Amino acid sequence: MKKKPHFWIAAKKELKKKDKKLGKIIDSYPKDYLFSKSDPFLTLARSIVGQQISVKAAQSVWDKLILKIGKLNPEIINKAHSNTLKSVGLSRQKVLYLKNLAHAFLDQSLKVELWKKMSDEEIINDLIKIKGIGRWTAEMFLIFNLCRPDVFP
Repeated sequence: MKKKPHFWIAAKKELKKKDKKLGKIIDSYPKDYLFSKSDPFLTLARSIVGQQISVKAAQSVWDKLILKIGKLNPEIINKAHSNTLKSVGLSRQKVLYLKNLAHAFLDQSLKVELWKKMSDEEIINDLIKIKGIGRWTAEMFLIFNLCRPDVFP
């Protein structure tokens, strides 16, 4: 079962106090809360797939990718032929970025096991070493995968 982050209620109160429009949106979804969406590799891979395209287009490419190669993990992306990845609608650049990400997980150049103990800035610096992941993507990762508070991309 997914659990609410310890800071969730206080964060909602603070946001509602600071922004009336956002407060109305928060009040419209009283049962919703932030929770980690999936494993780190999948979160980052989805971020790469979705860069600079609409949400609808990103979902379409993601769905085609899953249909084409099934379960996604670093090993499968690493082994997948570039033309296979391009065939689902990924650009040459995004294929390269996904391969970079897969390599970083496989060779453990990312400090994934230490992220829970690292500061936000340390994690951002770890992630932006990977070509294809910029600061904004790293900050979104902090929010939606690690459920970190006080991040505003």
